[in-house]
Amino acid sequence: MRKRLLVSVSACAVLAAGTLSACSDDSGSGSGDGNGKKAKVGVILPDSKTSGRWETNDRKYLTDAFKAAGVEYDIQNAQGDKSQFQTLADQMITNGATVLVIVNLDSGTGKAVLDKAKSQGVATIDYDRLTLGGSAQYYVSFDNVKVGTLMGQGIEKCLAAAKVQKPTIAMLNGSATDNNATLLKQGYDGVLKPKFDSGEYVKGPDQAVPDWNNTEGANMFEQMLTQSPNIGGVVAANDGLANAAISILKKQKLNGKVPVTGQDAETTALQNILVGDQCMTVYKAIKKEADAVSTLAVALAKGEKPSVPAVVRDPEGKRDVPSVLLEPLAVFKENVKDVIADGYVTKDALCTGEYAAKCTEAGIN
Repeated sequence: MRKRLLVSVSACAVLAAGTLSACSDDSGSGSGDGNGKKAKVGVILPDSKTSGRWETNDRKYLTDAFKAAGVEYDIQNAQGDKSQFQTLADQMITNGATVLVIVNLDSGTGKAVLDKAKSQGVATIDYDRLTLGGSAQYYVSFDNVKVGTLMGQGIEKCLAAAKVQKPTIAMLNGSATDNNATLLKQGYDGVLKPKFDSGEYVKGPDQAVPDWNNTEGANMFEQMLTQSPNIGGVVAANDGLANAAISILKKQKLNGKVPVTGQDAETTALQNILVGDQCMTVYKAIKKEADAVSTLAVALAKGEKPSVPAVVRDPEGKRDVPSVLLEPLAVFKENVKDVIADGYVTKDALCTGEYAAKCTEAGIN
């Protein structure tokens, strides 16, 4: 899905390290794009229900970065509403945004927004999710195939530790309209298919959850478990869906007996890992991602054209999109402390009540 470019990275694009200073200056909010237009960045986040990260982490980190750069910004959340998403984009363009950063709700809506921005001379960046067939000038995300690969390897490790023989694996995939879900599945399918082909594992129910909706995910998994009561492992495409599956496993007193994967390293997921209800998650250092996109957005807002170290292929648009791809980290009980050390989740938020003793056991001091 992607290939590396053997190019030198300019000082303005040491983006993977999240170094904002590489592209910023001290001119404050009055700086422009080189054409006399005042630099202004618009950011549209997708929702606050499917994952807590957008409001809890991304908004904070982006706000801090734009303030530090002295660039005017407007960060809004579409709350899962495609019409609102387009309205927000129109408002930002009308109000003078020189750069538009979007996390699309689906590629169709995202493409319409990106194409309109392009027609108005507004620079564009796909953040976290690639808009298939879109026209974004850059893409900033994690290597999502690698994230999926870590999830596949994670369920493999947990099943081996539990000594489960010939387990039936259920897959609770992300939204079919989200290219990230496709890439994640490519990653974990690559790990699990040889196991299915050899008969070591049995392939169980395999479904995509519309819009990553956790309630719907719980209902779907309940149906899966009814149809296949011998499910021995669950690949859930994010922590919200993992928690949805765990809620159903708890009803059947199967929590802790059936390994479940996730990704995002949400506080609830880390607590689930500490008590043994979730096998693992994948930590994506959101601050690094937010710093990378803000660095790039600030550079574009000031009329610069930074180089980046990679490209991702858009199969629908049949083009290579200049990209920044960050490395994810698999998180099991033994290294939950690394997420705390990185400042993504605080000890006080994680180690409350019944989880305090579990934190001590996991070396979280």
